[in-house]
Amino acid sequence: MKGIILAGGAGTRLHPVTLAVSKQLLPIYDKPMIYYPLSVLMLGDIRDILIISTPEDQPLFQRLLGDGSELGLNLSYAVQPEPGGLPEAFIIGADHVGDDSIALILGDNIFYGPGLSGFLHDSRQTLDGCVLFGYRVSDPERYGVGEVDDDGRLVAIEEKPAHPRTDRAITGLYFFDNTALDIAKNLTPSARGELEITDVIRPYQREGRAKVIDLGRGFAWLDTGTHDSLLDAGQYVQVLERRQGVRIACIEEIALRRGFIDAEACYRRGAALPKSGYGQYVMEIATTETERR
Repeated sequence: MKGIILAGGAGTRLHPVTLAVSKQLLPIYDKPMIYYPLSVLMLGDIRDILIISTPEDQPLFQRLLGDGSELGLNLSYAVQPEPGGLPEAFIIGADHVGDDSIALILGDNIFYGPGLSGFLHDSRQTLDGCVLFGYRVSDPERYGVGEVDDDGRLVAIEEKPAHPRTDRAITGLYFFDNTALDIAKNLTPSARGELEITDVIRPYQREGRAKVIDLGRGFAWLDTGTHDSLLDAGQYVQVLERRQGVRIACIEEIALRRGFIDAEACYRRGAALPKSGYGQYVMEIATTETERR
């Protein structure tokens, strides 16, 4: 499975903050926003990842993450000149994906909860069509919402309905088989001038091959597209990290735990940031791992 992080767009809802920098490079407490979606793909053992951004922001992502080799990843980059909808990720990333299946995650989505890695692995292993991840919200009219049957199959999906028939929002994490590439390249823009992800999902839904996994109690899904939600996300991460003594979305720790890198490589990453709490944490977990062995 190949991964794609869609980190384009102008971030207009966050202006003037995003006039000079990509939304996905803004801090969520102690790390750049893009660390969070990247960590989700890593937890799913997805190591070949394409980051799609604007032409202006691409060099900044490359400066931050490089080619991924220090993390045991293979990172590549592509540009989305203008916002054209989520399915453009499949068109832009077609060569990257090749004949593989796809994990698409939005660059401004944060997922956290117990057993997340297990959810991702089970979804990869049983993928037959597409897998969506649902989350119950109090304001479903702001999201794409999905209805499911007793077996968890998607039976209907609506984009920002005025009168939602369910409170199950479809989050910004999607698993698709390779058919999504052909579906996306044959789409036409909607009335708002963009390709719609719901139009990629509907053919799977009609065939009974769209499954929805609900992220239940204990899970957090945060969309950081507004000033308030950006602040809420930072405070959420701050509280959890202070109380639990761990770092959420620490990509070095995940790379170490998943066996992508060894403790020495992990320590080097932390030693490059010696004056920050983040760097000190990375060095500590690397040292602990060395002593444990």
